[in-house]
Amino acid sequence: MEIRFLGGAGEVGRSGILLKDSKTILLDYGIKVDGHTEYPEKAGRVDACIVSHAHLDHSGFSPSLYHEGFPLTVATEPTMKLAELLIEDSMKIHRKKHEHEHFHKAQLHTMMNRYLPLPYSQTTEFDRYDISLHNAGHICGSAVSLIEKKASGRRLVYTGDFKMEPQLLEKGAEVVKSNILILESTYANKDHPDREGLIQRMVDEIWETVDNGGTALLPAFAVGRSQELLAILQRSGLIKRTFIDGMARAATDIVAGYPDYVSDRSLLENAIRNSVWVDSRRKKMEAVDGGNVIVTTSGMLNGGPVLDYITRLNRESRIFITGFQVEGTNGNKMIQGRPIDIDGRDYRVRTPFSVYDLSAHAGKKDIHEYVKRSCPETVVCVHGSEENTSILAQDLRAEGFDAYAPRVGDSISVEF
Repeated sequence: MEIRFLGGAGEVGRSGILLKDSKTILLDYGIKVDGHTEYPEKAGRVDACIVSHAHLDHSGFSPSLYHEGFPLTVATEPTMKLAELLIEDSMKIHRKKHEHEHFHKAQLHTMMNRYLPLPYSQTTEFDRYDISLHNAGHICGSAVSLIEKKASGRRLVYTGDFKMEPQLLEKGAEVVKSNILILESTYANKDHPDREGLIQRMVDEIWETVDNGGTALLPAFAVGRSQELLAILQRSGLIKRTFIDGMARAATDIVAGYPDYVSDRSLLENAIRNSVWVDSRRKKMEAVDGGNVIVTTSGMLNGGPVLDYITRLNRESRIFITGFQVEGTNGNKMIQGRPIDIDGRDYRVRTPFSVYDLSAHAGKKDIHEYVKRSCPETVVCVHGSEENTSILAQDLRAEGFDAYAPRVGDSISVEF
């Protein structure tokens, strides 16, 4: 088999891995958004595409495949429903910015009408292969993909984004045995802090903020982080002071519609029931009146309701950053003390902020644990910086694995 890296190799974003064997199978096809949109290399005509999860850096370019033909798209059902939400929003942003659109709604609708929803641990036959999806523990519906060749019994596993440690709404990732392991490396050189201790410190600081009459503003990724934050706020007793706005509302509705993919469905259901959903200007004004918590998009401050809220916060307020801020985004600029861009104008954020590492990715220790338990012969390190993928591949080679850290445009051949 030839494995070609169209994106997401030596970088984070625009993931796309092309497998060429008796059939051509694409693993993810996403975009990178860091001030401007970057796309993976062209895949051409493919027979099938497996979408690991809904985030745009993995799903955002997949409708373009339907220009070339009608490939089989395989994913869990919540992944595709969430991806549709995010892709439609991305298309609106492109139109607003007058950027070139690489596909239209017709291609997105075709994909949504033709995809194969595959629940966890069920197998579908595709030509000479068996394909199955397994819980990746990252966000709702995220999957570790297994492709097994019937004739040889060889197993190729693609982790996509994964997390071993359970979150409030996600079980930890399932480890899948492999011969060839294509492995995310986002935090290959860093371990995350103790999650429960971190959550408690954040909750204490939110309580302090609202008790002093300020607004606790939590910018959040619509898919994954928003639902986790609502669960945290429900558990901590803050939920009745919580307002949820922006695309986070629609994403939370979708996640709630798939309770089998949520590890604590009652926690999420109670969070939705007890929070206030912003659906009018009056509620938006009420949210910033002081003493409240706001969970809203976007998570990197690049657009959405969060920019309006930032300009209305009182002196006692605080902004809580809980997700990675890509270089060049407003969120990254704020953390560095630089002005952010609001409607084309520089705006210096005077409100104090805190940063909490609530990552939904595996850290260094768990990445190595996954490799050890998966027992591959060959490991391909992707979805990480050049430094992280190179260091991880070097460490794995020292442990006896045949390990690679490819770059975009590279190809490798493996026995399959």
